[in-house]
Amino acid sequence: MAEEDIPRNPAQAIGPCLFMILLYALWYNWKSPETEAAALMGIGMLGITWLVYMGASYSGEGSKLHGLKPIIGRMPTVQKPDGHVHFRTKMTWTLTILIIYFAMTNVAIYGLGGETIDLFSQYRAILAGASGSLMHLGIGPIVTGSIIMQLFTGAKIINLNLQDPRDKEIYQGTQKVLVIVMIIVESVPQVFGFLEPSNAIVNEVGLTWARMTIITQLAIGSYLVFLMDESVSKWGIGSGISLFIAAGVSQAIFTGTLNWEPAPGSGTETPSGTLPMILWHLKNSSTSDLSGGGYEAILLAPPNPLVALIGTFIVFLIVVYVESSRIELPLAHGKVRGARGRYPIRLIYASNIPVILMAALLANVNMFALLFWSHPTMQTWPVLGRNWRLGAFDTTDGSNPMPTMGLAYYVNRLAGLQDWFLPLVSPDKYGGYLGDHEPWQLVAHIIIYMGIMVFGSIVFAKFWIETTNMGPEAVAKQIQGSGMQIPGFRRDPRIVEKVLERYIPTVTVFSGAVVGFLAAGADMIGTVGQSSGTGVLLTVGIMIRMYEQIGKEQMMEMHPVLRSFFGED
Repeated sequence: MAEEDIPRNPAQAIGPCLFMILLYALWYNWKSPETEAAALMGIGMLGITWLVYMGASYSGEGSKLHGLKPIIGRMPTVQKPDGHVHFRTKMTWTLTILIIYFAMTNVAIYGLGGETIDLFSQYRAILAGASGSLMHLGIGPIVTGSIIMQLFTGAKIINLNLQDPRDKEIYQGTQKVLVIVMIIVESVPQVFGFLEPSNAIVNEVGLTWARMTIITQLAIGSYLVFLMDESVSKWGIGSGISLFIAAGVSQAIFTGTLNWEPAPGSGTETPSGTLPMILWHLKNSSTSDLSGGGYEAILLAPPNPLVALIGTFIVFLIVVYVESSRIELPLAHGKVRGARGRYPIRLIYASNIPVILMAALLANVNMFALLFWSHPTMQTWPVLGRNWRLGAFDTTDGSNPMPTMGLAYYVNRLAGLQDWFLPLVSPDKYGGYLGDHEPWQLVAHIIIYMGIMVFGSIVFAKFWIETTNMGPEAVAKQIQGSGMQIPGFRRDPRIVEKVLERYIPTVTVFSGAVVGFLAAGADMIGTVGQSSGTGVLLTVGIMIRMYEQIGKEQMMEMHPVLRSFFGED
């Protein structure tokens, strides 16, 4: 749709645009920035004001987001294939994107200083990033944009009917715009507070332009990740986001289990990997040393104790069992006699997406709480700045600040048995893990963290089912369109929908609760390589689905008639 075809009433946008100008004026008066910083901020606000105008001035039918159509149409995107993509081509694209991902995690940001604070250190494995590289932000902006769109659409703040192809196109396009906005929102505060440029580049181009150099690299890297995700979704197998998470977590587990190098800053010769650490203790410790604390060090000593390896294995087994549980709805072809199939309704029907969204949400809560606590500018903000209720942090370990009070503390993940179980069962011996907290605060931390993970996963599961056309109505139309029907029932999508309504809504809520509980429980058990229990849960589920997807692709190669059932051309 051309710009001239979009009905607009500029008068409707006067109020919102004036509000954006007022925000900039208040910031300028409060901060009194340098000329370069004020100009850069002005350019950013001008871009946001333009987006506000395009949306607010739309006077046609449907959501105001249709006013963003000209912008969405000009954004870089990956074109869909014209027809069926052969299995070999999909595998080639998937492996190529995976190689590019690992390459980007090893490309350091030019001009970045040696001492940096990683705001996502607790969620690094889940967000599929690498600190100080082009993948510093990882999939954070993509997932955060998805969270915002799902919440706004599910709460009917945004009036979009995702069954309508026109509205769905706008939904996906607006999500792309939000990704760019979130790249800026997540990168600018970090660069102007924690990702300090090196002295060499500051002396060469000045502080402001040095920071802009780093922001530009973060933006390019993050948007490349977005395009890579699209490439895998359209030309490869599975989802790019899932692929990056699985790759990062697998690498963390491998190194956490087999790394022969000592942990950085440990000051000891003990290998950091679980198996090398066990062999080192058995080789270099006497029987009395082992009895006096050696066995305890093997079992519990960070960073990768034996109990973490056992926990990783337990989480693996639990997820495999849960993923294999399903309800299978029998199907028969209405015209081809003897052609039968089954529609599986998994126990984990909403897949692992709700947990990914919850992890990203909690990561953003942790990030902004830390920014408001210790950022040179944001800590001076009224109400939010330096407010312990939002979150107080121990920044002794500069690269890994830990929340100690407030909301950030109670929603922070529990990383292993030493964080909660040992201090509760033996406070005299392991009370140091409590820090300055009382046992009741630790219990409250456990309950709140578990409750938020379960409830949030249920909410995101419901939103995800609706936004991905996995609800009863959409699935009924899919089954009807493929020529299949439920034996013993009339060939009518309304009949199929009623049958599916007995299962899908209940399974959706249950699957959200299960994945939330498993993710929180896995975090509490602990894993090797700082991969987090949530990361292991996601990785196992991703690998199972990847295996099944590969099997489905091979089956469609052998039996092309099945492509219509799976939505392929």
